[in-house]
Amino acid sequence: MKAKGIFKLILLVLMLGAACACMFMANTVQTSENTVTVSEGKIATRAGKLSYKLYKPNGVSETNKAPAVLLLHGYQNDHETCAAYSIELSRRGYVVLALDEYGHGSSKAGLFNRGYVDHKVTVNYGNDSVQDGTYVDITGPGRYKLMMNFSNLSFFDDHYSKDSHGNAIIDSSCGGIDAYKYLSELPYVDNQKMALSGHSMGTWSSWSVAAAYAGTPIQPVATVLQCGELFRDSVYDPSIRFNNVLLLQAKYDEFSYFRDYAPVVSDALLKTPLRCEFLGTSADKAAWNTTYGNFADGTARRMELLYTNHRLTTHNAKGLSVALDWFDQACGHRSSLPYDDLTAMNKEWLTLGAMLLTLLAMFPLMSFLLEKDMFIDLVQPIPDETTLMSRKARWGGALFTVFIAGLSFPFMTQLGHGLLPLPENIFCMTVGNGFLSWYGFLILVMAISNLISAISRKRKGLHKNAFIKGFAGAYEQTHIDWVLFCKALILSFLLTGMVYLVNWIFTLVFHLDLRIIWPFFRPFTGARFLQFLVYFPVFVLFYMMNNSKIFASFRSKASYRRGLFAFLSEWIKNFFLMAGGVLIIVLLEYIPFFLDISPGADLLFGSTFGGPFMSLLILFVPQILFFSLIGTFCYRKTHNVFTGAFIIAILACWIVTGGSSML
Repeated sequence: MKAKGIFKLILLVLMLGAACACMFMANTVQTSENTVTVSEGKIATRAGKLSYKLYKPNGVSETNKAPAVLLLHGYQNDHETCAAYSIELSRRGYVVLALDEYGHGSSKAGLFNRGYVDHKVTVNYGNDSVQDGTYVDITGPGRYKLMMNFSNLSFFDDHYSKDSHGNAIIDSSCGGIDAYKYLSELPYVDNQKMALSGHSMGTWSSWSVAAAYAGTPIQPVATVLQCGELFRDSVYDPSIRFNNVLLLQAKYDEFSYFRDYAPVVSDALLKTPLRCEFLGTSADKAAWNTTYGNFADGTARRMELLYTNHRLTTHNAKGLSVALDWFDQACGHRSSLPYDDLTAMNKEWLTLGAMLLTLLAMFPLMSFLLEKDMFIDLVQPIPDETTLMSRKARWGGALFTVFIAGLSFPFMTQLGHGLLPLPENIFCMTVGNGFLSWYGFLILVMAISNLISAISRKRKGLHKNAFIKGFAGAYEQTHIDWVLFCKALILSFLLTGMVYLVNWIFTLVFHLDLRIIWPFFRPFTGARFLQFLVYFPVFVLFYMMNNSKIFASFRSKASYRRGLFAFLSEWIKNFFLMAGGVLIIVLLEYIPFFLDISPGADLLFGSTFGGPFMSLLILFVPQILFFSLIGTFCYRKTHNVFTGAFIIAILACWIVTGGSSML
């Protein structure tokens, strides 16, 4: 074996070893230096098995029972999104159960088990009326009705929770009611001192669990809402009482219903009848970061203002500290640890390090395999520099690509998310359908663009040149090279298979996967792997056409230079070509928001186009940054688009189908 090959294998081993070390240290954080036992399991329910992660402090037993907290994640998340609360509560002596709700994580029960009705409200519940047009009938696919009813809860009056067609909101706790019962029956849990916390969708689940057990011996003593919606007392039975509710309010919440449909979160929000009713005080006395009522009779209420956005609320240090104090006061529990002594983010940075190291380990492995006979002809010469597009043509094509991608993002993602007529028993990924719609639209645009280009070339007497576009090798330049295609596909699955295997081992050994806060690379369940196979062809087609345009057709002089500076120069160019449109949308969304005007999407397109996909941009842009790195590396190595396109498509489809919600 050549020295270079040995060096690549050594580098591979070192990177994977470093990733393993990161995971070991992350596990030390999540177990609070082995003072907490972390395990995973499933709860059998009528809707199907629900998965969970349980944190049990050492020393807790039937004779030494501990208070307990049920954690409920938000839409498109899983139990690991609750890790900050799980870690900080368990290291302070609480038993913690973090649930994978309906349609999320490894739970088998789909999101449709929540139920839906044929109407919605466009204001907070109790502030609506038929006369004002804020209580309206809706039509469309089941998933659209489902998502329009996320804030409609199963304990609300029948006027809201049922319709004339026999539909109903069945279980808006998304399995939380069953999980709470399971937690209360653990022999080492003091079920007189149990509490709840949820984020986003999980706040509606928390309201529902608290309502289900109101007036029972195991009624929650506290509920902490991380970006929760409020509603008037008139929408449910007055016998239901909620104990000690803390609302963590994100200043820059992208979702309009979590800021009472106001353009921004301001002091004026405190003075509304809805907020004053919640606090139990008058408008002139309402204030942020102030506790009203008292814990003894369950009337404690507080709204804590956090200067963060919707998704980052789960790990906001101030919010977490206030919540820990709230739980202690409600449960009559006291830890020796100060509330600002927080370690949970260390776990997130360590799992991020492990994720980056594992993904980057594909590079030395790829370089090693490309020297083998099986894959050596994947490495093709770069097309002659005389085939470069002119600077004017490159800029024109780049600007067109950027603006089409950006301007279509809010509309096409929301169309696919709710209204695109897709068979819901086949295309089961809700956010996945949004990306399917957007990618499908961009595929059509690129196909039309390529057709126009082909017609123009034919008129000029020029032949097709698949080599220049990255679809062929130098020896057969006019047609797609299917041998390269197949070998690149095999190589790509070997590389990503290595990532999957390492991630599976980490999950098995440490109960941790490759991520930072939100789901990225979860091991598949059987149902999710089938969804991967359903969505993968569209992802492959998109990234092949996208990579052909960006990495092959838009080559620059840096493509012909060697060295780190040339690589970085090309990577930056490719990143902005891939992400430029999305970055425009980011600026349009957040500049007016940070200026206290309104989220840009709500302002320019209407609140229908705000929310899920706007808040996903905080995750999507870093993904594109890494995808452009992979594409740049692969194209400079092979000078065809197949390997990079396949790897990116596999990773992107894995993220969507492995971690997002299922119907």
